[in-house]
Amino acid sequence: MADDLLPLSSTFPDPTEADWLASVEKALKGRGLDAITRTTADGLKVHPLYRESDIATATDPLGTPGAAPFLRGRTASPDPWLPWDIRQAFTHPSPAITNAEILRDLERGVSSIELVVDSTGKNGVQISTEDDIATTLHGVDPAIATVAIDSVGGMGARVAALVGLWAEKQDIPASVRIDFNMDPLGALARTGCVAGGLNAAFVKVAETSKALGHKFPHAHLLRIDARLVHEAGGSDAQELGALIASAVDTLRRLEHRMDSAHAAEKTVFAVAVDANYGLGVAKLRAARRLWARVLDALKLDARPMRLQAVTSARMLTRYDAWTNMLRGTAAAFAGAVGGADILTVRAFNEPLGIPEELGRRIARNTQIIAMEESQLGRIADPTGGAWFTESFADSLAAAAWVEFQKIESEGGYAASLMSGAFQARVAATREARDKDIAKRKVPITGVSEFPLLEEVAAPVAEATPVHAGATVTDAGLTHFVPGGFPPPEDDAKADKLDPVRLSEPFEALRDKAAAAAKPPAIFLATLGPLAEFTARADFARNLFAAGGIAAKEAPVLPTSAAEAASAFKASGCRIACICGADARYADEAVAVARALNVAGAQRVWIAGKFEGDAIDSNIFMGCDVLHTLTLAQAELGL
Repeated sequence: MADDLLPLSSTFPDPTEADWLASVEKALKGRGLDAITRTTADGLKVHPLYRESDIATATDPLGTPGAAPFLRGRTASPDPWLPWDIRQAFTHPSPAITNAEILRDLERGVSSIELVVDSTGKNGVQISTEDDIATTLHGVDPAIATVAIDSVGGMGARVAALVGLWAEKQDIPASVRIDFNMDPLGALARTGCVAGGLNAAFVKVAETSKALGHKFPHAHLLRIDARLVHEAGGSDAQELGALIASAVDTLRRLEHRMDSAHAAEKTVFAVAVDANYGLGVAKLRAARRLWARVLDALKLDARPMRLQAVTSARMLTRYDAWTNMLRGTAAAFAGAVGGADILTVRAFNEPLGIPEELGRRIARNTQIIAMEESQLGRIADPTGGAWFTESFADSLAAAAWVEFQKIESEGGYAASLMSGAFQARVAATREARDKDIAKRKVPITGVSEFPLLEEVAAPVAEATPVHAGATVTDAGLTHFVPGGFPPPEDDAKADKLDPVRLSEPFEALRDKAAAAAKPPAIFLATLGPLAEFTARADFARNLFAAGGIAAKEAPVLPTSAAEAASAFKASGCRIACICGADARYADEAVAVARALNVAGAQRVWIAGKFEGDAIDSNIFMGCDVLHTLTLAQAELGL
């Protein structure tokens, strides 16, 4: 049958890499491949072309899926019905409303749930008693749907014990599947304080883990959560370095209290994935390589790393929030293809408030479509052997190992956090990225690029805390560890890793513009015919819209400086931007700028790098857009 196939390429010459390189150089006007080679926040190069020689060896050093050291995932035969766990997070403060949401989502395709617990009700489900847990999880069968806990206010031991009390009352307690997710070091990084000190905290975690592990053999007890490094603005290598450092420090502190092999087996590892799915796939592969290396160094048997990928919160935007659906889809692709065991997609409207049914439905269906229509989970390790994926994952793992070694040299993850050394490195990375965002070298669609000044707002749920904030009761801990715990020591304290969103600086400008008594606007003084000024006029319109400033133009194309000044005066604007071609600027720009000044323009910009009398500022590709917009708003009195 192969002989019957029409060889469509038979009339074309065989391409060579030299031919491709020549075509690229011609398209780039002699600038070479460096012009399209990107550099990540870690200083790693992302090349436009990868070859087989970019992989260290022609043999397969990574093994096969499902075989030790599990670098290519835990199985060679993914479950055809549920290749990964579709986990939905729930944050509504009301236990009763959360319960209704949980049951609805489980009926519609979610396979496990994650309760974001906050006893104050400000950042999650308001749970502080056994009754709150019973209300929240009424009708949930934990033998079928895993229940996971994310305790945002602490390390999670108290909440874990409360959930354990509820689990004991199930028909067959030994069959329940719960991810208790206790994480003292994560709590230190997230909140800046572990009450009673780390020694007491790890004693509490160890004793609680032993009791819960005995009662619920299918449960996972610990979580090493590095998402907060990503959400605080850290790089991929910093996130992975923190992931491994936190895991090693946790095992070290539990060493004489729990069996290390058992603790490693009962640990979930959480990382963030964003819309750059190529790097996201490589990140998950790098995480498995790093963990395998740690297990080998600790002389522990190789075992699969249980990875939870959660779509990034920092990439989400408040303005034009609908584009968050695309971001979530790309990140979900990274998680699925990268081999995450658990995948959580954030609701597109999460930055606006508590997600309601539409937000949760889109998050849920994104995974279902990826799984059932796109068939992403049918093949084990689909990117295995891909030259970019393997090469970049290796480079990223090496960079993360360097970060891990830095943290270890500072005394371990906890010591690095308490000294502030790790936070300082994260802050430096964040500040460098902020500069690129300000210049739109890192564009944010719908906010810094292609903003919509008249958008349809996304819906969110109405919610307030159910009652005054209360601390989580010790009833569960007393039940599972009746002997109590050692007396507390001084609190462990550190500068917390505060989450950020990349779009926040631009959104602050949009908020100012939206609050103005009169919609802010800038006049575009166009020069010459339409074909000459359109590109720069569109550029200026898009740039100023990122600050909530609308663009106005003359109803009839001006043919002189006097006509441009007259149209400016009629527009009611106070600032202006000249848009045209470089050749025309030399003859007309200064005259138009002077006329605009006489007509009352407080500041005149020009699109391009032309400089001249009466021209106050320039806008161009690579300029500091955030500074320009701040200046424009100041001129408008915002």
